[in-house]
Amino acid sequence: MKTRARVLLPNRGQMEFRASDLESLLPAGHRARLVWAYVERQDLTRFYAGIRAVDGGVGRAAIAPEILLALWLYATLDGVGSARAVSRLIESHDAYRWLCGGVQVNHHTLSDFRKDHGEALDELLSVSIASLMAAGVVKLRQVAQDGMRVRASAGAGSFRRHEKLEAYLEAARGQVSRLKAELEADPAQAERARQAARLRAAKEREARLEQALSRLPEIEAIKQRQGKKAAEARASMTDAEATVMKMGDGGFRPAYNPQLASDADSLVIVGVEVATVGSDQGQLVPMLEQVTARCGQAPDAWLVDGGFVGHEQIERAAEHTVVYGPVPAPKDKTVDPHQPKLGDSAAVADWRQRMGTDEAKAIYKRRAATAECVNAQARNRGLLQFRVRGLAKVKCVMLMFALAHNLMRMAALAPELLGIGTGASTIPGIGA
Repeated sequence: MKTRARVLLPNRGQMEFRASDLESLLPAGHRARLVWAYVERQDLTRFYAGIRAVDGGVGRAAIAPEILLALWLYATLDGVGSARAVSRLIESHDAYRWLCGGVQVNHHTLSDFRKDHGEALDELLSVSIASLMAAGVVKLRQVAQDGMRVRASAGAGSFRRHEKLEAYLEAARGQVSRLKAELEADPAQAERARQAARLRAAKEREARLEQALSRLPEIEAIKQRQGKKAAEARASMTDAEATVMKMGDGGFRPAYNPQLASDADSLVIVGVEVATVGSDQGQLVPMLEQVTARCGQAPDAWLVDGGFVGHEQIERAAEHTVVYGPVPAPKDKTVDPHQPKLGDSAAVADWRQRMGTDEAKAIYKRRAATAECVNAQARNRGLLQFRVRGLAKVKCVMLMFALAHNLMRMAALAPELLGIGTGASTIPGIGA
C-alpha cells in the first residue's frame, strides 16, 4: 500500500505572543512619519483652546489635537473620509496604530474634531502657504481656479417642494411635542434614556426641515433665472444646502461645487471655497479676494475656464490681476471674438485683445495642467462623495484635503520645512 506523505499543515488557532513596540511597526520612510513630522511642527494653539482639562484640575485628559489632526491627514492621503472607517483602521492598521501611540480614539471624537475646527484648519492652511512662500516655492505668478462637483450625502428622493416640506415640518413639530410630554411623564430611567434619544432624533429632523424651508427662496430665485417656474424649486430634507447639479457624466445628482485655486509653478493649493450652485459664474472674484487676503498679495495672473468669465467679474478682477480665460465664440462666425465690442469696458476690451495673442494662449495652457491635475489628485484620494452633511462640514473636509495635498507638495519641494531626518518622525527620505 502507498504510504501517506507526512507534511506540516497550518494551525491558525494557536496563540502567539510577540514582543514589539509601536515604533518598530513602520519603516523609517513611511508616509505616517511624514505626516507626524508636519503636525509636530505646527502651532496648534487654536485646537487646544477648547480643551478644559488642565494640570492640577479635575476631569479626564483630552486626546491631543496632534493625534487627531495626524489621523485625519493620513486618512485623507489614504483615501479614507469616514470617521467610522478611520476608527476601524486604528484597531487593525499599523500606520494608524503608530499615529495613535496607544491612545484610544473613537469615531465620535474624530468626527467632532473635524467639524468643530473649521477656522483653525483654515488658519493652518494659511500658515502652510506662508511658509512655502517664504521658502520660495509658491511665487503666485500664475494661479488657476477650477470647480469640481462632488456628490452630496443626500439622495435624489429626499427633495420636496414647499407644500410637502410644510406638512412634514408640522408633523415633526407635533412629534417633538409628544415626545417631550412622554419624557416628562415617564419615571423609568431606562425608558427615559430611550425617549431622550428619540426626542433628539425628532428635534434634528425638525431642524433639517426648517433649514430646507429657509433655503427654498434661494432655489426659487435660481429657477427663475433659469427661466423656470419658482414652484418647481425643491430642497432636500436630508441636507438642505445640497443642490441638484449636472455632473461630469451628464447625470443630475445632489452635490456641492468645491472651488480650488492652485499655484501653477508648485501645484500648491492657495484657496479653498465651496459653492452650493452648479455654475462657476460669480466664483472668480470671491476666490481672488480670498487668495489675496490669505497670501498678502494678488497673483500676477489668474487662469480660469469659460465657466468663470463674465464681464462684471473680469472688470472687478482686473483691478488686482490679469485674467486669462477663453472668449466665447460669437454666433456670427465672421466676427472676430478678440476685437473689442461697442459697450465693452476697458478691462473687458483688454481681455478680448489679450486672449487673441500667442503669448496669452501659451499662458492659458497652464490652466489645465494645474487645475485638472490638482482635481485629479483629490479624486484619487477619495473625493467622490462627501460623507458629511451641511456646507460648514463640507468646507472642513475640503480644508483637510488642501492641507494633505500641500503637505505632500511641501515634502517634494521644501522637505527642510518638515525637518526630514530629525525629530520623532525619523524620516531619512520621502517614502510611501
